[in-house]
Amino acid sequence: MSKILLFNKPFQVLTQFTTDDDKSTLADYISQPGFYAAGRLDYDSEGLLVLTDDGPLQNHLANPKFKMEKTYWAQVEGDVTEEALELLRKGVELKDGLTRPAKVKAIPEPDLWERIPPIRERKNIPTSWIELKITEGKNRQVRRMTAAVGFPTLRLVRYAIGEWTIDELLPGKSKLVEVDIKIPAPKNHSARFKSKGGKSFNRFKSGKEKKATRR
Repeated sequence: MSKILLFNKPFQVLTQFTTDDDKSTLADYISQPGFYAAGRLDYDSEGLLVLTDDGPLQNHLANPKFKMEKTYWAQVEGDVTEEALELLRKGVELKDGLTRPAKVKAIPEPDLWERIPPIRERKNIPTSWIELKITEGKNRQVRRMTAAVGFPTLRLVRYAIGEWTIDELLPGKSKLVEVDIKIPAPKNHSARFKSKGGKSFNRFKSGKEKKATRR
């Protein structure tokens, strides 16, 4: 069993423990020694961050190849259209490539804490909320995706990572839980082949083996 810390990161908090400026960091909220973030959450985003004191588990959870689904609630500028949602579902072309298809739907405004400071709303321009689920982690991906389909994100909250959520966690609060996650063993990349007699051997020989073969 491994231990993870579920943390509801407030707005404008860095997902690191030290900084050279006066920005708030995880050190202002987390006192357990040895815990480090498994993945990141932008300074201006809020919501779930997973930390662990298990190095291999941290690498596993932070690896994009793991494809753990992340659920975001985004407040966007304008009344989001079904056409825009469909574009997000198919994948959006960004500067660093096409995003994977996302699970997206319009949702009522969720019952969230008040953000300090609040978002800047423009007069006569409504806002709406969407729930977006993705399995990758490009830089500022959700914000770039919604902007690409014409609905810039004004507020972004990560509600869940896999089955873990921020339910019952107020901003700045954390909860320690035990998990049992099987980490796949690293693959052996040395190519092996069989001779005609069925005996296995390595394709790549060491320098000493090569010299011995030439003699």
